[in-house]
Amino acid sequence: MSTTDALAFPPLLWGEEVTTDAFDHACQRALLGCDAGLVAYRITADVLQGALVFAPEVPLKQALSMLPLCGVGFQNALGVMAPPEVSVHLDWDGGIRINGAACGRFRCMASTSDPAQVPDWLVIGFTLPLIPESDRPGDTPDQTSLFAEGCAEVQPPALLEAWARHTLNWVNRWEDEGSRALHTDWRALAQDMGEEVTQNGLSGTFLGVDEDFGMLLRDGETTHLIPLTTLLDPAP
Repeated sequence: MSTTDALAFPPLLWGEEVTTDAFDHACQRALLGCDAGLVAYRITADVLQGALVFAPEVPLKQALSMLPLCGVGFQNALGVMAPPEVSVHLDWDGGIRINGAACGRFRCMASTSDPAQVPDWLVIGFTLPLIPESDRPGDTPDQTSLFAEGCAEVQPPALLEAWARHTLNWVNRWEDEGSRALHTDWRALAQDMGEEVTQNGLSGTFLGVDEDFGMLLRDGETTHLIPLTTLLDPAP
């Protein structure tokens, strides 16, 4: 029986279960002109993948706020379902952190890489490992999986549904109220804020983000702005 029968998505969203990479599938569907709201997903014994197709009405520079927005939606979803001692944080570049260790990541692709152009489509997707990739997880203490962090009771299909609901709620808030609330919630979840980091070949102090979530990186006397567009996967 397909898990599609058991999944319930909020209005305006619908699911397509795939056996290949969910992000790649969503990008191909978007490239062929599918409507916004498609949630491609793949659920196996060892991984959960979800990818959402957007049809932005603003330039790419602003539209890529959907990357941190989808991350906040994920934290909201898992935060309700996981035990209270489990912490979820977000790397600026899309990485997911559970109890401080890397646990999957978000990716993004759009029809254009021009920050000033309104893209025909935008896809944000995530991959979440459910079990350790190796039999020796102690060899990679900075990498983890959902079930290894005390979340064995979390049901991946329910987590995917909750991610879709919370993400859609945030999209509605972002459209109606602007980005202030999203900035506030994302900053509370941001990994390494105020710490020394390396991004795009630059090293310095992660000061925060600009209004479009571009990274502000202080290197000595210089503050660099690294836009979210640098994180885009190349479109086919």
